Amino acid sequence: MAKDRIRFICSNCGHDSPKWQGVCPSCNEWNTFSEQKVVKAKKEKNKISISDGESHKITALSDIIISDADRFSTNLTEFDRVLNGGFVRGSFSLLGGDPGIGKSTLMLQVAKNCPDKKILYIAGEESGSQIKQRASRIGLKGENLFISSHTEVRDIIQKARSKQYDLLIIDSIQTVFSDDLTSLPGSVQQIRECSALLQQLAKKENVTTLMIGHVTKDGDIAGPRILEHMVDTVLHFEGDKNHLYRLLRTVKNRFGPAQEVGVFEMKEGGLEEVDNPSVLFMSDSELDVSGNSLTCIMEGTRPILVEVQALVTPSSYSTPQRTASGFDQRRLSLLIAVLEKRAMLSFAGNDVYLNIAGGLKVTDPAADFAVVSALVSSLRDETLSRDTVYFGEVGLGGEVRKVPFLEQRVREAEKMGLKRVMAPKVKTAENWSLEYRSAAFINELRL
Repeated sequence: MAKDRIRFICSNCGHDSPKWQGVCPSCNEWNTFSEQKVVKAKKEKNKISISDGESHKITALSDIIISDADRFSTNLTEFDRVLNGGFVRGSFSLLGGDPGIGKSTLMLQVAKNCPDKKILYIAGEESGSQIKQRASRIGLKGENLFISSHTEVRDIIQKARSKQYDLLIIDSIQTVFSDDLTSLPGSVQQIRECSALLQQLAKKENVTTLMIGHVTKDGDIAGPRILEHMVDTVLHFEGDKNHLYRLLRTVKNRFGPAQEVGVFEMKEGGLEEVDNPSVLFMSDSELDVSGNSLTCIMEGTRPILVEVQALVTPSSYSTPQRTASGFDQRRLSLLIAVLEKRAMLSFAGNDVYLNIAGGLKVTDPAADFAVVSALVSSLRDETLSRDTVYFGEVGLGGEVRKVPFLEQRVREAEKMGLKRVMAPKVKTAENWSLEYRSAAFINELRL
């Protein structure tokens, strides 16, 4: 009879230890170890094996043939942009996102737009009737979509091998379990073992597989960190519940560039693609208000125009506040220090509030110039031109440094009807007025 062993598993990273520890030596998190029994499973004669004889053959790289048929489109332009053209056959992908953000709805949209593809949907969190109600809302009839609610991993493998499905969707990986393990579904051990079997299914049986995963309160995908190393593509579905837009972002992609972004808008009929996301993040107001400026950031290779709003007002407290929404607060403090040191502008005794319109989170250094321009505009209570765009990284010496993708940023601004650029020197199209600011540019800035 198999002997039980007691192990302690970190719920954050999956580190295995023979004894309990207060802090995990792998991820440095406290109180994450939990006791689990490990049972050595007996080998069964009828146990499903993913391996086959052909997988052990050695092949020269020059003899491997690839074709356009190795990738198929989802017929969703924004989804294909993120995947660099669509799903690669036999790929193993992971989609994470906050609860209720629309991950399952996005998968149904893929099924709707690919009526010629056979899709097996493993529903571990919803019943078939619930999925049918959502499918009816987005207009999906579902002749090509097959639903199963049994989440035992070997049963899933059998179903996927019984017919030639183009896409296998697991919703979610935290509900999948193996009968060979005694731990509960969602545990680190279950996720790790089930993901390994599904990875073999994808690679050796050429079954394109996409797993949906839960996220922690910090926004990371729940489960062992090794899960993100196993998959070919890691997608994050992001968005603010107070806004209608959703961002689909690639964090890892073995078949194309990472950090690509697709933009969707949540409506009554489901998710709709946004061809021009700059419209979402620019204000429709024609009022000339101080503290507003426009910048062009890059999300992957896509330029997006966003509006930066700053408010500098006298403080009623002894310690002035520095508040940023959608922008790094420490970066804001750094830019204020540059303005005070290099431009001799005083923010002492003033509260500073910074907001990126539309709820977008900006990490592109090119937004620095727009931020300092908005701060100076609000401090002096003088408005900036509404047809001018600002982009450039601000250094500690008060200089504006060049940023990549300058031509793409300029073309995006021109497409949105802007007439003037404030940026480091770059070749631009005709009828554009370009102003170049070098060291100590702020002292030359006249609003």
